[in-house]
Amino acid sequence: MPVTKRIPYPSRSDGGSSESPLLVEEGETVGAPHSPRNIHSHSHSHGNPHRSHSYHHEKPKQLVKYGELVILGYNGYLPPGDRGRRRSKFVLYKRPVPNGVKRSKHYIVKTPHSSQAILNTKQHSISYTLSRTQAVIVEYTEDEKTDMFQIGRSSESPIDFVVMDTCAGSGDGGPANEGRVAQSTISRFACRILADRLDPRIARIYAAGFDSSRNIFLGEKATKWQENREIDGLTTNGVLIMHPRGQFCGGEAQCGFWREVSVGGGVFSLRESRSAQQKGNVVEDESNILQDGTLIDLCGATLLWRSAEGLAKSPTKQDLEELVDAINAGRPQCPVGLNTLVIPRKAASDSTQQQPYVYLKCGHVQGHHDWGQEKDKVTRRCPMCLVAGAVVKLSMGIEPAFYVDCGPPTYAFSPCGHMATEKTVKYWEKVAIPHGTNGYIAICPFCAVPLEGTPGYVKLIFQDNVD
Repeated sequence: MPVTKRIPYPSRSDGGSSESPLLVEEGETVGAPHSPRNIHSHSHSHGNPHRSHSYHHEKPKQLVKYGELVILGYNGYLPPGDRGRRRSKFVLYKRPVPNGVKRSKHYIVKTPHSSQAILNTKQHSISYTLSRTQAVIVEYTEDEKTDMFQIGRSSESPIDFVVMDTCAGSGDGGPANEGRVAQSTISRFACRILADRLDPRIARIYAAGFDSSRNIFLGEKATKWQENREIDGLTTNGVLIMHPRGQFCGGEAQCGFWREVSVGGGVFSLRESRSAQQKGNVVEDESNILQDGTLIDLCGATLLWRSAEGLAKSPTKQDLEELVDAINAGRPQCPVGLNTLVIPRKAASDSTQQQPYVYLKCGHVQGHHDWGQEKDKVTRRCPMCLVAGAVVKLSMGIEPAFYVDCGPPTYAFSPCGHMATEKTVKYWEKVAIPHGTNGYIAICPFCAVPLEGTPGYVKLIFQDNVD
């Protein structure tokens, strides 16, 4: 009986020691973004260029790239296909006109929903409800030094990147029910990222995003606190971040500790459970500045941040396809059928004679055949070494953002069969991804299937000239 590879709940580290958004895709240009300085050109206070401007086919010229957000569990694309703001990867570019905001002033009101800052749809504000008759309003003003990007489940115009719940196994030719869960745990306005226009290497993440009226509401039951005349709070299910220890690109990094980021950008140790009322302790030696390889968990989907600098050192999709071609050029053979095997670039839904399979216990790669099928069992006995175990199709992990180094794809995750480099597979096998309300689990980054066995991967053995 296969055992899912689970990772123990990390101990709580207390730290101290250790607006209309605009998304410019590669190869696309769009009209002027909505910002506090051009709202007169839109009929709605949050008009979205995605709705009012069609994409052009001109290559953008010298756009400054901040980085990419990539959703774990998808092998380069969403199953139905990437469309508009709903896609597997989000590219953040410097905007033509800044739309960032910064904290301005705060004050106490008795009726927050009827206060001027809340009613003014041109004013960004955050309302912290203390009781039925008292709330603290924090106003935000324009910041020409930053660009703001918002992420969440809502399809409303303030959201740049629409993120739905990730369903394991749906990201690479799996079931098309991706994103459809009984009740989503991802916030409609989950988080926001402010990128520094003067230093594009700096991007900060904050919990919660502004809605269509440019407001953020933290209700009476939300975790909140006041220190040094400043107020801050946490969202219901929280926004968790994990910075890698060491350089993500290079293959030597190790996963760090999961932390929680607040609405004001503070970094805290984890709560006792995902939505517990008591906040964690301040983590003094970590910040909300995203690093290359930082993971962002929205309680239902996990995103990977890749900086522009890190991506420049990483393999491209073309590099990965050439690696597949190099293995196929070696004409690997099935030792039973003696036919040539061909590794597909994408997962094939139907079994072909050339489709390679891997025995997950020993790593021998063979074609589809009936030899070694054990009676009344799903396992097969490998004809090369006679070890019995599960057999799965091999397919290439083609999303380059998940790779920590460049090299031949000589390993595969178990039990899904996605191929990647040795260092890439071994890195992700040790990463604890939040699972449920207080658990963690290791997954394949290309399909989100939980890893099984110890270790949760296998070294591939081909019968060819690259063995």
